[in-house]
Amino acid sequence: MISSLRGTVLDIGLDYAVIECAGVGYLVNAAPSALNTLVRGEESTLLTSLAVKEDSMTLYGFASSEHRDMFHILQGVSGMGPKLAMGVLSTLEPGDIARALRTEDQKTLLQVSGVGKRMAQRLIVELKDKVDGLGIADVEGSAGDAGGAAGGAGEHQDVADRAVEALEGLGLPEKETRSVVNEVITRTESEGKTLELSQVLSATLSQLGTR
Repeated sequence: MISSLRGTVLDIGLDYAVIECAGVGYLVNAAPSALNTLVRGEESTLLTSLAVKEDSMTLYGFASSEHRDMFHILQGVSGMGPKLAMGVLSTLEPGDIARALRTEDQKTLLQVSGVGKRMAQRLIVELKDKVDGLGIADVEGSAGDAGGAAGGAGEHQDVADRAVEALEGLGLPEKETRSVVNEVITRTESEGKTLELSQVLSATLSQLGTR
């Protein structure tokens, strides 16, 4: 089992990175939350999980132990393979997933491409009690909290700047990405959802891919 990689980042794609360790370049599939921590040409560390099949070995990378733990627990559900589990983590943060499972919030789970109503129900039934053992705190919306309105604009700008910087690192033009990032953030806030960088990146990449 390869549990982590530390080396020079050779390349960063939309859903992967190549990290050179001791002269060997490892291709790692990763969500935006992990890719956002990497910079081409610099040394970085990713926690990893190796999925072994009869005809392939695929390495998945994570920004934190919470992301990797959630990746593993998701695969305990029938029909949820590593690719779909990574899709869940590309759309939702571990805390969002934990909250959705504990509160039986199917609407949040259905935001993930590839997760239908039946899979959402299965996730809730099979994992609702198991997420407590992970020690992952629920993520609650803060729009109505004290000071939320005052900090909203600042948070909006901070997330936008970080998202544009991460997308520029993937080779995307600043002008076009900033426009789409702002659209995504405005839509996210209007729907009353938590403003998470990984979700903004995922939604922006998806929107750019349809243009």
